[in-house]
Amino acid sequence: MDTTFFFLKGIAVGFVIAAPVGPVGMMCIHRTIADGKKFGFVTGLGAAIADTLYGCIAAFGLGFLAAELINYQMPLRGFGGVVLCVIGIRALSNRRTPNPAAPKRDQLFRIFVSTFFITVTNPLTILSFVAIFAAIGIAEVREQMGWGIALVAGVFIGSAAWWALLTSIAGIFHKRLDDITAIWVGRFSGVVILGFGLVLLASLIGVDMAG
Repeated sequence: MDTTFFFLKGIAVGFVIAAPVGPVGMMCIHRTIADGKKFGFVTGLGAAIADTLYGCIAAFGLGFLAAELINYQMPLRGFGGVVLCVIGIRALSNRRTPNPAAPKRDQLFRIFVSTFFITVTNPLTILSFVAIFAAIGIAEVREQMGWGIALVAGVFIGSAAWWALLTSIAGIFHKRLDDITAIWVGRFSGVVILGFGLVLLASLIGVDMAG
């Protein structure tokens, strides 16, 4: 085994973890259609950094951090649900014509932070990494720091590659949509994002009643 082997493993894991289109995927599509590819990619980049953080925790066996995150899954899930609801409502109430203007740094930073926290507040992400890493066998990375770093770097590249691909696809469709259709697509994305948020909040009620 060598560094390249673990780097390629990381790319595969990062891509697979990011690929399912959930709330962040819908946000990426919505922002690409409404504001342009740069907004869409930065949306995904926030998730890619969060995936990399969780990949690092799983790869280096930082079990105590994973346990703490799982212990606080209820408030984390609640926070993520509220953020998704706010983003969904804003998307629904946005009546302006899509206009991919030059993005401002503060806008990009807010988008990055929002998707980072939505991803990092999902305890299922760390569980997914632990399960996949256990399945593919990465115990050796703890023997050599370089292998672990290569694995985590691969996770980031794989995740970022997915978001670049999704943004590019959404950008192609954006060019073929008239303004009215683009607005309605954005609103549909808002409904889906809001739905994800409500499901998260509803899950808290269900757990509380069960307890």
